[in-house]
Amino acid sequence: MADIYNMLLILRTPKIGPVKYAQLIQQFGSVDAAAAMVCDASVRDSVLREMDLAQKLGIKYISDDDAAYPEKLRAVKNHPPVLSVRGNIDALRKRIVSMVGTRHATAAGMEFMGQIAADFVRHGFAVSSGMAIGTDAAAHRGALSVSGDAQTIAVLAGGADYIWPIENESLYWEIVARGAVISEMPVGYTPLATNFVQRNRWVAGICETLIVGEADTQSGSMRTAKFANEIGREIYAIPSHPSDSRAAGPNSLIKSGAAKLCDSANMFFHDDKNRCQNKKIIKNSSDENSLLDLLGNVPVSESVLAQLAKKSVSDIKRELVMFELQGLVRKTDNGYVRV
Repeated sequence: MADIYNMLLILRTPKIGPVKYAQLIQQFGSVDAAAAMVCDASVRDSVLREMDLAQKLGIKYISDDDAAYPEKLRAVKNHPPVLSVRGNIDALRKRIVSMVGTRHATAAGMEFMGQIAADFVRHGFAVSSGMAIGTDAAAHRGALSVSGDAQTIAVLAGGADYIWPIENESLYWEIVARGAVISEMPVGYTPLATNFVQRNRWVAGICETLIVGEADTQSGSMRTAKFANEIGREIYAIPSHPSDSRAAGPNSLIKSGAAKLCDSANMFFHDDKNRCQNKKIIKNSSDENSLLDLLGNVPVSESVLAQLAKKSVSDIKRELVMFELQGLVRKTDNGYVRV
């Protein structure tokens, strides 16, 4: 295993990131040789102070040739050569699903994301997100709602000891106790805006599946989806009502074919024919009539449809949104009609 100290000497030298790091190793032939050539006394003192602080805080370092380093992230070009980890490193050895979305999520959106996170944890996954308020926090808390350890991973833009936002301080300590907090940045580092963009890249890189909740089209979550698409990750999106700006992101991913449609919390663990796909028809629990069969040329309201289909209004709204995205129904002033 590579010497963490010498790796940090290179990475903590100003203007050296993963790309330049790889170039230097190739140029000088080894980590030790590259470290001897590029770093100075001030960098050595800084790295020694950082490593001393990490030890006091219970933060460990893992290099990309360590067995504990996340397998999917290792495969990403220009991944972080070293991660700092606070908490249970075993979380990084699990299959990982990442979940992202807006900080300003609806209560229903956060509840649904939490349900999906809990279901993944019950099936042996760890849930990764960025520990922001809103959707991220809902994903972490959903994972932590299941008994056990190593359920969730927070990928931070600052150092592994940097708690942000402060509203999530209690969540941070829950994750440290039962999951893992990871960062590529130095211990004690306060993040800049650009660090959050890079953080989003690693949220996409660490997982095998990305699930996008409520998000507008210009959000960090959509950039995460873009990164995930570029590196070939499986992407799912949770649809919402088109009149809500927070629906624009996931709905556009579904419409463009960049993401598969996610319509239930437990669908990922059914057989393939029951997995979340862009279905032409969603059947009612009674096989006699589907929701589509209840619609015609005369507009029908959501509440009336709920009564006829013997479902909750929220279930009806979710199905209508999916039908609308598929071009099967249209909303009018007085309700929905079949197209």
